[in-house]
Amino acid sequence: MRTVKDYPKAINDPGADRVGRLAALRSWEAGTRKSAAFSGGRSSGEINNHIHTIYSFSPYTPAMAALLARDAGLAAAGSVDHDSIAAAEEMIEACATLGIGGCTGFEVRVSFKTGADGRPGPFAGKKINNPDSAGFAYMTVQGIPRPAIQAAADFLKPVREERLKRTREMAFAANAALWEAGLAEIDFEKDICGKSKYAEGGEITERHLLAALAEKCILKYGKGPELAEALKAKLGIAVSPKIAALLADAANPHYLYDILGLLKSEFLPKIFIQPDEKECIPAERVTAFAQSIAAIPAYAYLGDVKESPTGDKRAEKFEDDFIGEFFAELSRLGYKAVTYMPPRNTPEQLAKLRRLSAEWGFMEISGVDINSSRQSFNCPEVLRDEFRHLIDTTWALIAHERIASIDKRCGLFSPENPLAGLSLAGRLASYAAFGKRLDLSDPEDSAAGIAHEIEKGRIR
Repeated sequence: MRTVKDYPKAINDPGADRVGRLAALRSWEAGTRKSAAFSGGRSSGEINNHIHTIYSFSPYTPAMAALLARDAGLAAAGSVDHDSIAAAEEMIEACATLGIGGCTGFEVRVSFKTGADGRPGPFAGKKINNPDSAGFAYMTVQGIPRPAIQAAADFLKPVREERLKRTREMAFAANAALWEAGLAEIDFEKDICGKSKYAEGGEITERHLLAALAEKCILKYGKGPELAEALKAKLGIAVSPKIAALLADAANPHYLYDILGLLKSEFLPKIFIQPDEKECIPAERVTAFAQSIAAIPAYAYLGDVKESPTGDKRAEKFEDDFIGEFFAELSRLGYKAVTYMPPRNTPEQLAKLRRLSAEWGFMEISGVDINSSRQSFNCPEVLRDEFRHLIDTTWALIAHERIASIDKRCGLFSPENPLAGLSLAGRLASYAAFGKRLDLSDPEDSAAGIAHEIEKGRIR
């Protein structure tokens, strides 16, 4: 995969606005169309609906994420940021410029601490899919119609504000550790807020805090063997031989992200402050909001972890032991989909997940979360026979987003949809066909015609 260094800096400039980045992307794309030596290449048909951007924590602007996805051979790409929908407009327009399918969403942590009767629920003390907190779980809201983007931003604003407060408190604890280690302390406004996109609707996450801490360590010890030794001696961080070798290489292009993975697993637990239900709001509030804007609320399946692909999760048990009971609760709360990452689970886990999704009528959505320069945009697993349906559900998701942007009554799960009488499989097949018919360079214009066909009850 090409890296950001192979492209104009303006496309991946977090200090520019989206208008400037999109203009740079259009200029680049117009030039490369004339150059066979640096074309986008042939599409593999792969998809990825879960790409993080600078609006949470990622090395990529939405325009750059779309470009890297297209040039990696993906046929469709989607942005998903923590507690933020700020990437959506840029992602939609970038994908249209590049002629690939595009979709948007956000990721948020929600509470399962309270049951239907108002008392502690059966999952209040369980780790569901969140390594840091029992009773709280990650979910996504996907396929957000374009007219609802501002409503989503307004909905997420209080969540962002609560997380900012908690991160600020954790920064105090991190500074105490830095002071004891003889390192420069973090200036929260300059080193964290100033380097984030919070002022533009983005989120500040633990990774922003850990990145600031990493930079203080690099400032003191430089990049090389001394840094790994100092992390152990000064901050009490156990550094594996594998990570020590990566940090010993000053030319390592992924240096910051490698140290981030280490700090997330070995240092963050020392300063971590548990969120509350002001930040991780009840799951039913999110599902109800998603349905009110014709978006799709999805549970993010993790499964028991044996080895973390990104190096920032320990081997640990999560929802597998109680997943049948949990899916019943998801259905009660109004979830419509499950999102998962084929490379991260065993065949046995995925077979059970697919069986339960069919049993409870959940759409399957796939996407491998990209938030590090070391990760590949490719997910060749979706090309295997047992996962090819995830390509079709992606096109159904794209069609849903574009068509619901014209008329939310035509959303996949709208009870007012003229195709609501079809089975879920039938609707997904219809919407996958609609998605593949979209004019990807102007998807909303072509979606208007499809919405008209749906109103007449046409299913292809």
